[in-house]
Amino acid sequence: MLTINKRILIFSLSYFPLVGGAEIAVKEITDRISNIEFDMVTLRFDKSHPKFERIENVNVYRIDSFKTLFPIKACLYARKLHKARHYDVAWSIMAAYAGFAGLLFKFFNSKLPLILTLQEGDSLEHINKRVGILQPLFKKIFTKADKIQAISTFLAQWAQDVGYKGVVEVIPNGVDVARFSKNGHIEPHNGIVLITTSRLVEKNAVGDIIEALKFLPENVSLKILGTGPLEIDCKLKIKNWKLEGRVEMLGHVDHSEIPRYLHQSDIFIRPSVSEGFGSSFIEAMAAGLPVIATPVGGIVDFLKDPSNSSGQVATGLFCEVGNPESIAKQVKRLIADEPLRNKLIVNARKMVEEKYDWNLIAKEMKTGVFDPAIAGQVM
Repeated sequence: MLTINKRILIFSLSYFPLVGGAEIAVKEITDRISNIEFDMVTLRFDKSHPKFERIENVNVYRIDSFKTLFPIKACLYARKLHKARHYDVAWSIMAAYAGFAGLLFKFFNSKLPLILTLQEGDSLEHINKRVGILQPLFKKIFTKADKIQAISTFLAQWAQDVGYKGVVEVIPNGVDVARFSKNGHIEPHNGIVLITTSRLVEKNAVGDIIEALKFLPENVSLKILGTGPLEIDCKLKIKNWKLEGRVEMLGHVDHSEIPRYLHQSDIFIRPSVSEGFGSSFIEAMAAGLPVIATPVGGIVDFLKDPSNSSGQVATGLFCEVGNPESIAKQVKRLIADEPLRNKLIVNARKMVEEKYDWNLIAKEMKTGVFDPAIAGQVM
């Protein structure tokens, strides 16, 4: 008997080869769902990127547009696709540009279910400031969505605060546990190597890790994977504090190469100012590294400090926001206390295997979000 696949139209401002947590999530999830066809409308940031290509299980349609006009142009393009492809569901990745595109598309196709996925990592204050006078329209993205899925309880609460009346499905981002696991030869290294895989932006506070080295022994070094607008600022800090021999800025590293760098390191750190979830933390845990983070946003869903009063199993250490000395204190603690370090590694790894493997996440997305939306069982 011929199986007729259902079709989902995705709105996403960017997609591969431009890679962030949201883009990785979409690819990992869609790669694992074979009986749904996925089409995506996204922005063509570079003329070298083809206007159409198939990336695994997603047909990617890139449109030329200014970023500010993306919602309008994406909606118009999607309407043409819908006439030919007859979608069952529309799916917006994040509430800003893709959310506005989904809202406009919903206006013309009111009976078509709209799923909104919240992947935002910026602080809510920053988001509200950026939205500005469009706040009433921005709120409609939430109130008109038929189903909202958030990657953390923090973002789920945000959806309800903005005005969503349904039950928010909390399904986190995940990790390819097998790929990030330590397999085979691990290169030996001297001293203690700290690592961060972070966009060099204010919210990730990479400068605080650099400054923390001033309070740590000379045999402690730092690898920074990532690029961003604060790259020059980070380099100036390294020079001013005479840390050139202890900090290695590796720039952009393809996501497929990140496990190798994690396996060459000892401790993962990201002292975030804000965080919607933080896939990099989960990846580090899967790679067998103890993690130091701040208790902000979605991080508290998976990182439990030994001092927590809830009795939950400890999976990492918290440092204070904006406090390099606090980072150094926790690094020294991990260096000095081998039993604690090993306990955190084992606990975190077990948690990731049981809750955050992409195979589990994709199954939850299909059964908890896509199938109900296709069947019209929303809100």
